Amino acid sequence: MDASPEAAPDDVAALQEALAVARAKASEDAALIAEQKLRIARLERQIYGQRSERSSRLIDQLALTFEELQASATEDELAAEKAVAKVTSVRGFTRQRPERNTFPDHLPRERVVIDPPTACACCGGNRLRKLGEDVTCTLESIPRQWKVIETVREKFTCRDCEKISQAPAPFHVIARGWAGPSLLAMIMFEKFGQHQPLNRQADRYALEGVPIALSTMADAVGSVCATLDPIRRLVEAHVMAAERLHGDDLTVPVLAKGKTDTGRCWIYVRDDRPFGGTGPPAAMFYYSRDRKGEHPKMHLAGYAGILQADAYDGYHQLYLAGRNPGPIREAACWVHARRPFFAMADIEENARRKAQGKKEIPLSPIAIEVVRRIDALFEIERPINGKSAEERLAVRQTLSRPLVDDLHVYIWEQAARLSRGHDLVKAFNYILKRWASFTLFLQDGRVCLSNNAAERGLRGIALGRKSWLFCGSDRGGQRAASMYSLIVTAKMNGVDPQAWLSDVLSRIAAHPAHRLDELLPWNWTREVSSVSAQAA
Repeated sequence: MDASPEAAPDDVAALQEALAVARAKASEDAALIAEQKLRIARLERQIYGQRSERSSRLIDQLALTFEELQASATEDELAAEKAVAKVTSVRGFTRQRPERNTFPDHLPRERVVIDPPTACACCGGNRLRKLGEDVTCTLESIPRQWKVIETVREKFTCRDCEKISQAPAPFHVIARGWAGPSLLAMIMFEKFGQHQPLNRQADRYALEGVPIALSTMADAVGSVCATLDPIRRLVEAHVMAAERLHGDDLTVPVLAKGKTDTGRCWIYVRDDRPFGGTGPPAAMFYYSRDRKGEHPKMHLAGYAGILQADAYDGYHQLYLAGRNPGPIREAACWVHARRPFFAMADIEENARRKAQGKKEIPLSPIAIEVVRRIDALFEIERPINGKSAEERLAVRQTLSRPLVDDLHVYIWEQAARLSRGHDLVKAFNYILKRWASFTLFLQDGRVCLSNNAAERGLRGIALGRKSWLFCGSDRGGQRAASMYSLIVTAKMNGVDPQAWLSDVLSRIAAHPAHRLDELLPWNWTREVSSVSAQAA
């Protein structure tokens, strides 16, 4: 907009329209800045990995900010267009939109041709010749369609012996076969993958004209869990055969008589990709009413290897030398060790509090130095992520060991200068008491510096429990753990959980028991499954 005094509008209406144009331009700039910040954050995470435990939340916040600013910019643009149309003394505003992503090639195309003109709009002649065409592509969604499949089994009688012959009844995942595999997969994925309780699903289906009783859907959940239990056991065996496991647990509310108790959801993740392993990633979930040490002891009764976890005392019996089938080697998590220091060195949090007029948190130069040294270790890890255990170990011996030795000396020196009750001394003791576990990565290239793999597996439950509020019972918690194991494993292998569930439910009854491993997520693809289904 021209800012010269001569070009400025002199009436109130024109001033209002000029203000609308200026507001639209400011909204566009704000949306563009938010988009660039979001893009930078995503690229940094893609290149350098997860910088801290707050990086994913930061990206979510940036995405939400961009969404809101983009919507506001569109509203202001439309308001400016309406305003400019009323006056002639205000220059129009054209928004520079970002380039739209090309629609994927695999999507089906529907060609809609508008009837061409039959006569020239200028002279009225009908001698028209086609020069070309302009095509506008619009992405559209087809609403969910419901249908009833009638499976007919004709009966025949023998004219000689009068015996009645009929084709055998097809297999149904649930009794009386009221639901097909695709519907069952949708119900299960919505409940355990998208955290939508059955009552909310039933309400939505009823609005679509398909009322399904809540008890009927609950029966289906139990039937599907029982049907998929052989697959779950195969996933469990694969996870427990790992050379190294990530372990963690999370609280889950459980409905009790007149109150809500607190249960635990345990996770054990196998992910060999950081050290170049060929085994497919998988996750195993378990449920318990409490957090006693007997639970991980039972979960890992047959396991012997490396366990990356926090310093929970319940794991202690797993690390004993006389354990059968063998001791588990403890690998501590440097992210857990870093957190208390980071809380006393969060400069960005202080800047936010200062901007909001809140009292600043006193920062510790010692904590800032410890965070800097730990971050230096993670910087060394990023380039060697995905390489073989031998290559990782060689780099760590050369680059990481001197930094770890210096950090050890620095911690001892600072701890000797502070009082025993100081928060820094408590954080120092957490590391010093478990120094052998924290430095195991310098002896074994398979060990990671963090336990983020397990925390990522639990993130869906942490977000979902705000939606489903609580487990209905201990049995419900066990069913949820079983389905989480299958759904999270499918996601870790880049498989659509709902499509996988639908295909497995349609084939598992006729599939040979000794070939059930073909139905595991890492052995399953859409093309292979369709061919197998046709062959069957």
